[in-house]
Amino acid sequence: MLKRVFVAPDPGRTRLRFAARAVLGIGLAVVVCLLAGLSLAGAVTGGLAALLALFTVTDPTVRGQAVTTALLPAVGLPVLAAAAELHDHPVARDLTFLAVIGAGVYARRFGPRGHSLGVFAFMTFFVAQFLHAATGRLPELYAAVLLSVLSAFAVRFGLWCYEAKLPPAPVPAPPAGTGLARVTTRQAVQATAGAGFALVVGQLVSGQRWYWAVGATWWIFVNTASRGETLVRGFRRVLGTVIGIGLGPLIAALHGAALPTAALLAVCVFGIFYTAAVSYTWMMLWVTLLAELLYGLLGVLNPGLLALRLAETGVGALGAVLAVLFVLPVTTHTITDAWIQRALRCVHACTAEAAARLAGSTAADPARRVAELEQLLGRVRLSVAPLVHPLNPMLGRKRRARQVLDLLDDCARETRGLVAVAADPEASHDARLAAACWRVEAAVEALTGGEHPRLDIATEAPAVEPALAHLHGLERALAELATPLRTPSGSPLVGA
Repeated sequence: MLKRVFVAPDPGRTRLRFAARAVLGIGLAVVVCLLAGLSLAGAVTGGLAALLALFTVTDPTVRGQAVTTALLPAVGLPVLAAAAELHDHPVARDLTFLAVIGAGVYARRFGPRGHSLGVFAFMTFFVAQFLHAATGRLPELYAAVLLSVLSAFAVRFGLWCYEAKLPPAPVPAPPAGTGLARVTTRQAVQATAGAGFALVVGQLVSGQRWYWAVGATWWIFVNTASRGETLVRGFRRVLGTVIGIGLGPLIAALHGAALPTAALLAVCVFGIFYTAAVSYTWMMLWVTLLAELLYGLLGVLNPGLLALRLAETGVGALGAVLAVLFVLPVTTHTITDAWIQRALRCVHACTAEAAARLAGSTAADPARRVAELEQLLGRVRLSVAPLVHPLNPMLGRKRRARQVLDLLDDCARETRGLVAVAADPEASHDARLAAACWRVEAAVEALTGGEHPRLDIATEAPAVEPALAHLHGLERALAELATPLRTPSGSPLVGA
């Protein structure tokens, strides 16, 4: 786990800049809130609003990110008002909370912006429970949200907009469908059901901290699409929480001292942003430590509270597990197969555009397809993660899943090489390119059509032309994919 965090590649130091900017933006938001005369609770609200503005907004373009950030208060403030108004009406409050959860998950069908606004709406309601906010505190909380989002906006799009120098990152759309066949719709129902379980049982465990259980359920569903992904994420959330609670006594020893607590809060914020992309367990460790530091500042941190947090996290994880197993389950096979097929089609598109570029077409742009392929392979790795998890007892599936990932990586490597050759203005066109591209097309069509590829792999002498060498390597990798993707009986990778 340590190796995964600290040795993980960070091209262009993107994760490092992402985390450093978060510390700067959140720190500025808290300072602005305090200078405006807001209370500690207001500063905490502002810090969380800035964190969400910097963390959850993932539109592919800078302009899109700015628009989404500007829309956050439009979603968060009405939800905050509803939570405060219903503070003394538990039944209406709980039903409204579940409605916010269902709508927040359903909004993912509208892409990154829907996801960001849904998360912000949920967390606004969550913070109102954390602060026991009533209507009398609304003006201060409104001011905290607005000031903090403005501070985050100024840092992200004014002071340090490193994304402006990067090409727009393609965002693969989720698998299509209508009604309950749409994954986001099924997940909305699942999340609402799981949160309902967590809400009821969480209140039986603690009438004051029940929202911890609901929060655990919600965050387990974030960025997951299948039953396997959700189960793995639930395990990692509990593991990160347990490790963080184990460090709780060290946090308690600070007794809420302002300066060391502020320094550690900055470290935790950096840790959350730096590790989020590579390890959910590490991210949850930092989240748990940050929550402990905040409770230390508020003067309520004690061993009983730590034990309660662990219990509520377990309740929330159980709610998520029960929901994905018994409420409109989305199988790992369904999601994995969809992402693998899209990745393979993207390989074919890359190959076709690279061949067109080598043939002299100036309109072909294979580099754009390569960026899309990287995003799709990231989704494949996420969907296959449950199969290659160390605790997966199905050794045959685990072995085949790893083989698929290795061969897809081979395809990506050969595709990147082919595109690099095509980008060279001095690259020559070989007449054998057309035949090799046709064989790649046939291999992709066979794999994505559910058939067994019966292909004649290139038998000519080793290619001297770099483009042909990459195409032949791509052919071999695609042909070899037929074995792990299909069992001898023709069953899919994860359906056997």
